[in-house]
Amino acid sequence: MSTLEQDFPAPRTSLRATLALLAPVAAFRMALHALGIGSYGYFRDELYYLASTSHLALGFVDHPPFSIYVLAVWTGLFGDALPVVRLASIVIGGATMVVVGLTARELGGGLLAQLFAPLALAVSPLVLGSSNFYSMNVLDHFFWAASALVFVRLLRTGDRRLWLLLGTVLGLGLFNKISVLLLILALFVALLISRHRKVLVTPLPWIAAVLSLLLFAPFLIWQLMHGFPTLEFMANATSLKMVRVSPLEFLGQQLLEVNPLALPIYLAGFLAFVPGSWLRIVRVLPIAFLVVTAVLVASGTSKAYYLAAAYPLLAGPGAVVLESAMGRSWRRILLGVYGLVLVAGGCAVAPFAIPILSPENYLAYSRSLGITPRAEERSALGRLPQHFADMFGWTELVDSVRSVYSTLSPEEQASCVIFGQNYGEAGAIDVLGQRVGLPSAISGHNSYWFWGPGDWSGEVVIVIGSTREDLEELFTSVEEASRTRCTDCMPYENGRPIWIARGLKRPVEALWPETRMFI
Repeated sequence: MSTLEQDFPAPRTSLRATLALLAPVAAFRMALHALGIGSYGYFRDELYYLASTSHLALGFVDHPPFSIYVLAVWTGLFGDALPVVRLASIVIGGATMVVVGLTARELGGGLLAQLFAPLALAVSPLVLGSSNFYSMNVLDHFFWAASALVFVRLLRTGDRRLWLLLGTVLGLGLFNKISVLLLILALFVALLISRHRKVLVTPLPWIAAVLSLLLFAPFLIWQLMHGFPTLEFMANATSLKMVRVSPLEFLGQQLLEVNPLALPIYLAGFLAFVPGSWLRIVRVLPIAFLVVTAVLVASGTSKAYYLAAAYPLLAGPGAVVLESAMGRSWRRILLGVYGLVLVAGGCAVAPFAIPILSPENYLAYSRSLGITPRAEERSALGRLPQHFADMFGWTELVDSVRSVYSTLSPEEQASCVIFGQNYGEAGAIDVLGQRVGLPSAISGHNSYWFWGPGDWSGEVVIVIGSTREDLEELFTSVEEASRTRCTDCMPYENGRPIWIARGLKRPVEALWPETRMFI
């Protein structure tokens, strides 16, 4: 029996009662996302992910492969229409809410704590925005929350079998996103400086670590075989794309992004550090949260959403502390009112994370609150924030390229490929363009570079972007055939020239290494 179990009794509510309570919270979050499920268009990364399902591998330049495997199975069963793709993210987000509520239950929280822990996440623009579209991030949130649940239950019950489960969850999490290494570090530090440290002298945690490493090993092998491209990608992104962020700026962004109305729940979690408090039993997760925050702040280039996956570590303890601080006689009334305020606040901030409103209505709404888009990368913004702007322009791009492609002779169409400067452009051609008869895309950006030029002969190519001078060095004939046109896309996607280039002066295999761009 663990020391935690000696100090704290088993959960006070039945699992059935907890699940019945959590169902409406999960439904609330899922309903918010459902309001924008078909709005705007595919997000840039969604197009890339969908294209990646046709190139399944043990790794990709910018992420491990688990999220692609999940998407490949999902779209294989249900198709790749936009609402269907978004539904996968919505379901995973709802499951995360349930897991966070179960963590509060394991920490000894009653029904109120079990309700407020996931509700704090459900009203956060940071969390809502990170899971608004399909990507590895929504799965990442689930794995962090699931790891916290298993970790707490392990410490409470002392069940040795749970070490294997924890190793499995962390390993799958790593196979989805390498930032789970930070979670592993945080849990290790939390154990080391807590009174549960004696478990580290047993073989069980190390067996769990080996298991997680084995599950992560295929990606490491892929990295080794391909020259560790992810390290190059990360270095380039840090030096060339990311914006420097001071510690105060990063923490200030968190105050806004978690929804200020939810701050009492998160701040309450830190009351577990009060000396002599019985709440020492819930200190492990807040310690882990602080470790994650410290590492991200120290990096100097972390985006605000990088911390989103860690908030389940704080929501459960915070809800338990907040519940315990309320007197029994008026607790229900006070927390009931607070719950309604949270729900109303979540609805108020949802349009900043989910495409519920039309662009015009969104702009009017944001202006009324004095909120303007903020850049997190070294790219100019238009009138919409990047997480919305990256959902625009892809259909217009495909239409423009299709018009250019239609001017080619049948012989040229048979040998033509389309070159995109980035994976968004190439993904739009591969996902949306192939639905209207366009050939496949090639690109030097990230994993597209490894997918290569296919059977392109070099005779003719439609190039999105680039300059005449650069292309004339490579081709005998260069003709500007059109330009991209989009209103609410990222500015650098608007007004791009679309070229028809013929007669590559060098062999394709000699040119291809020079197109490599990992960023």
